[in-house]
Amino acid sequence: MPSFVSIDLDDDIRQILEAEARSRGVELSTFLGELLTDAAKRIRRARIREQSEAVGRYVASHPEAKEFYEFWGRPDWDFLGEPPKLCPRRDE
Repeated sequence: MPSFVSIDLDDDIRQILEAEARSRGVELSTFLGELLTDAAKRIRRARIREQSEAVGRYVASHPEAKEFYEFWGRPDWDFLGEPPKLCPRRDE
């Protein structure tokens, strides 16, 4: 659900953003929404990378965690083989 945000911009910055929005054929609010959405996605990916690195550091520094990963390895779904073929449903 969309929500409204108020942003105070310097006149120079606003003119730059408005010009870019016009060149793309969109309203300033749409352009700002796209910029913020892209920034939020980058932030989320960076957070996931940081958390993954933290897990890696933990595993590297704790023998029991390292042993767990060496035993179980990474998920490998090849052992499941082909998915079963489903029979068409009969409507009675």
